[in-house]
Amino acid sequence: MADMIITNGHILTMEPGKEREFSKGMVVIDEGIITEVREKTQETADIIVDAQGGIVMPGLVNTHTHAAMTLFRGYADDLPLSQWLQQHIWPAEAKLTDNDIYNGTLLACLEMIKSGTTCFNDMYFHMDETAKAVEKAGIRAALSYGMIEFGNKDKADAELKEGSRFVQRWHGKADGRITAMYGPHAPNTCSREFLQRVKDKAREDGVKVHIHVLETETELKEMKEKYGMCSIHMLNNIDFFDSDVIAAHCVWLSDGDIKILAEKGVNISHNPVSNMKLASGIAPVEKLLKSGANVCLGTDGCASNNNLDMFEEMKIAALLQKVSTMDPTALPAKEVLKMATVNGAKALGINAGMIRKGALADIIIVDRNKAHMRPFYDAASHLVYSANGQDVMTSIVNGKLLMQDYEVLCMDEMKIIEQASVAAEDLIQRVNE
Repeated sequence: MADMIITNGHILTMEPGKEREFSKGMVVIDEGIITEVREKTQETADIIVDAQGGIVMPGLVNTHTHAAMTLFRGYADDLPLSQWLQQHIWPAEAKLTDNDIYNGTLLACLEMIKSGTTCFNDMYFHMDETAKAVEKAGIRAALSYGMIEFGNKDKADAELKEGSRFVQRWHGKADGRITAMYGPHAPNTCSREFLQRVKDKAREDGVKVHIHVLETETELKEMKEKYGMCSIHMLNNIDFFDSDVIAAHCVWLSDGDIKILAEKGVNISHNPVSNMKLASGIAPVEKLLKSGANVCLGTDGCASNNNLDMFEEMKIAALLQKVSTMDPTALPAKEVLKMATVNGAKALGINAGMIRKGALADIIIVDRNKAHMRPFYDAASHLVYSANGQDVMTSIVNGKLLMQDYEVLCMDEMKIIEQASVAAEDLIQRVNE
């Protein structure tokens, strides 16, 4: 007897090269793993999930977040980047406590579970609290302590020590739902020597690296002034790049940069909403994909988005490439859906992002019984251009129901919202003192 069977849903498997769909199929889950995907099964299960009228698909993978920044949602919007950071965000972040991070991350986990994200990739501070929140919520996450040293050797030693401690403490924990990474902030906030040390340590520990790269034109100019080359070439010169690197943003790329990223197998996390809101620019996603690079999607933090809705991110990613290239065929729905599932799972090294035998049972069910989802011609098109996060009715991670028929089962929803609201009020009061 299996643990769970999902029945009666329109199944979108997202298997590369196969693109199988079942208009009414069944997914069998046992011990957190998908064991069958077919139209009918002889198997029985303890839990039967009726997906009538729903699209059964892989959970979405958000490959770049700062989860606890939910506490800054709507705080200091519509400002120039330098003013936004220096006068508002950085002073507020300096006042963050363990309690703030825990409650802000729980709120982020709740929002992601309710909007179809089953795994996220996070870099921030007080990361033990982030990990505790992930453990409690039941979601999957790749976590890294954000390291900044500005060329200070004592600071570098302390940051790398903390990053290593976090990896040793949390990698593989929460029944395997948590993976840990190293998180050097960016090439313009970390020295070349420190970045080399980080990459060597990551290789030694067998874990991945999460880093911001060329998010802004300012970074591009700073790197050229300091090193006589851009971030991509500097990192390539120190053998930083390989398939274990997740590079967030990658907006200001030359054709030569794109070639390096593709050849080295670097995973690029595209964050279109944040890049638009902060006026950072438009990443050359079409060129990256054509080069063979693995491009996935992220939301960034709620201070620069202002939500964690990956359905919204998919739609805007597709539309932004179309208008920036003046080509309506650019980044079609199936390709951007792949970025949010298959490519994201590949970037994080998890056996998910598709519904097939042997994959992790990280699955969502999207409601088609809504006015904006009818008539129904093409599943990928509807998911990218019509759906939003509020259409997710069921979320499953590691074979466990976290939300069923819009009811959150893994936490007290109103309590999480209230605690985060109180934490945010207390934080801003401390900032203003």
